[in-house]
Amino acid sequence: MISVKRFLVHLREALWLALEHDVLNTAKAAAYSGMLMLFPALAMLAALLSQVSEASSFMGEVRAAFEQFLPADSMTLLQALMQTRRLHSAQIILSATGLTLFAGLGMMLSFMEGFRRAYRIRRDDWGFWQRRVRALVLVPMVLVPLSLATLILVFGREIEGWMIDKAGHELRFMLLIFWRMVRWSVAVTASVGVLGALYHFGTRRTEHWAQVGPGAIAATIMWFPATLAYGWYVTRIAHYSIFYGSFGAGIVTLVWLYIVTFSALMGAELNGVLFRARQDKDAARQKSHPDALNL
Repeated sequence: MISVKRFLVHLREALWLALEHDVLNTAKAAAYSGMLMLFPALAMLAALLSQVSEASSFMGEVRAAFEQFLPADSMTLLQALMQTRRLHSAQIILSATGLTLFAGLGMMLSFMEGFRRAYRIRRDDWGFWQRRVRALVLVPMVLVPLSLATLILVFGREIEGWMIDKAGHELRFMLLIFWRMVRWSVAVTASVGVLGALYHFGTRRTEHWAQVGPGAIAATIMWFPATLAYGWYVTRIAHYSIFYGSFGAGIVTLVWLYIVTFSALMGAELNGVLFRARQDKDAARQKSHPDALNL
């Protein structure tokens, strides 16, 4: 119980520090770059899937997988993108790749700036080009695991159908629950893993994987329910198209990305608080036992 109370104290401290470190504006910058990256990345995925014989089936499964995460209006943009017929040329794939890397670079630089503030690292700790090379490396490090997780969710529907067909009538309900739990577990695990990689490689203060885990788990716990709540709000209460017209779907997507980026930066703030708590604990231990290092 004491550890839970201590964790809540650290979480409250992280929330106050987030305001001090201007996380709200940093999340806006990351969300803007994420908006520029999202649809070229999806266009690239659609173009690659269009090269296989069962392209329409795969794209349908991709749309079904994203329905679990994207708000309803964002799905309108995604469906329009997936239904276009101009995604087959190599020129489109190259253009989408270039835009994805360019926008992803901006997104990672915003994240790295937020991580730097969370750990209270000097601004000049990394050089200009060193920071950008590291950010560019982080783009595929994030996109590849998320793409694999998406494919698992996509093919998971096929596996689910096969399992239901092969199972007896009395086992179908149990298999359905079990397999959907597995698919959601894959999604959550991918989110935690990607955030852990961001925290581990996106800051000069490299920590062990176990030490960045609390922030990655907290960020995932934050953005999953927030996404579901926002999706409910968009479909039941808000009508963005009334205020923004044809831009409504884009605004919905941008706000959703803001929720995701804010959650990721809050996880970094929590890791920064825990890092300083470990430092203070080690300093107090060395002060009370100065001869311990000589044993």
